[in-house]
Amino acid sequence: MRAEPGRRWVINGVRILDPFRGVDTVGDVAVADGRFAEPAGEAAERWDGRGLWLVPRLTDMHVHFRAPGQEWKEDLDSGLEAAVAGGFTAVATMPNTTPVVDEPALVRWQIDRARTAGLARLWPLGAITRGSEGRELAPMARLAEAGAAGFSDDGRPVSSALIMRAALSYAAGLGRPVIQHALDLALGGDGVMNEGPVSARLGLPGQPELAEAVVVWRDVLLAGLTGGPLHVAHVSSPASLDAVAYGRRRGWRVSAEATPHHLYFTDEAVAEWAYDPVTKVNPPLRGEATRQALLEAVEEGLVECFASDHAPHHADEKALPYDQAPFGISGLETALAATLTALLPRGRMSPLEFFARWTTGPHRVLGVSYGGVVPGEAADFTLIDPQAVWEVDPARFRSKGRNTPFAGVRLTGRAVAVVVGGRPVMREGEVLRQDADA
Repeated sequence: MRAEPGRRWVINGVRILDPFRGVDTVGDVAVADGRFAEPAGEAAERWDGRGLWLVPRLTDMHVHFRAPGQEWKEDLDSGLEAAVAGGFTAVATMPNTTPVVDEPALVRWQIDRARTAGLARLWPLGAITRGSEGRELAPMARLAEAGAAGFSDDGRPVSSALIMRAALSYAAGLGRPVIQHALDLALGGDGVMNEGPVSARLGLPGQPELAEAVVVWRDVLLAGLTGGPLHVAHVSSPASLDAVAYGRRRGWRVSAEATPHHLYFTDEAVAEWAYDPVTKVNPPLRGEATRQALLEAVEEGLVECFASDHAPHHADEKALPYDQAPFGISGLETALAATLTALLPRGRMSPLEFFARWTTGPHRVLGVSYGGVVPGEAADFTLIDPQAVWEVDPARFRSKGRNTPFAGVRLTGRAVAVVVGGRPVMREGEVLRQDADA
């Protein structure tokens, strides 16, 4: 369907899971002029929502779209297509591009380019330091003024405590989070997988959990000192979780995210995939005890966000030997289903609590205001078939990256339609451009 001005359409009998309002109910949802409307009255078209879930503003707050400068891995068009194919209405892009997004013009370019694409909403993150080199702060105020939703040197941890203290101090006044890739390079910079029995058996250099945790503890204490908002990216250590809990108990502005691959796989996957670098991520896949600790932290609300850490690479790069291949997997098109499959069968979270990790959690961290499924609010939502069982086939990805350990895995739950600003942008797996009919 085409969302023409003034056109009013209705989804009937859908289960509405709205974490923004704490609502879980079955009913009708109407859209008119790009916004939610009262469901009563005539409609130009009706969709049958029976058996489906409607969730507003699914957001992935940690993706790498590689543009500008590395478009052979991913560009904004392919990344945004992957986002809506995976069920997301909004994404926050990491700034480790070429050049690094450390100037306002690059923030504006990404925003304008995404608006032209007309798919998912794109919220760029700016760099913490110039060139992400860790020596000098980027112009954080000007980046925020240009539209940066936060700051990160993801891929290159901020090693200097002095620089991190300054960044958090500035962020406290800007209302934007500092998102840290926590890694002590002296302890774990040479590791290519988790340090433990599996790395010893495989003969690969390991990265200990402690290499993450010592930096998380440092940064949590700095957040307490400065009052700045700290967000721990892709947390993967129980000791890191202890640090986050320590800060939260004291009322400090500390949050954390967990990735689908850390919740689903362990370091045994490296052996199961026979040294295939599709299992090579940073931080690395950890042991089973850590995976269980992460699942429990999500269920208890200590980790309030999911994020894919979508990191596509060209097939030739991922075909290198394990110790030479780049870190990262292509995660946008499996993230929603992988988290549904990993968590809901455990029975410790309601669907409403689960979807808060993909909706209100990222919005709260990034300081984005959104009202949910209420008349007058922008109609951004995803329709999900919770019973759909499907096998991951990377050849069908919209992303240029096919690097995923989920290849061949059967997952339960899948997005069947995505609507952004009242306009369908994906339906039954087909990505719909602005000039297309659904």
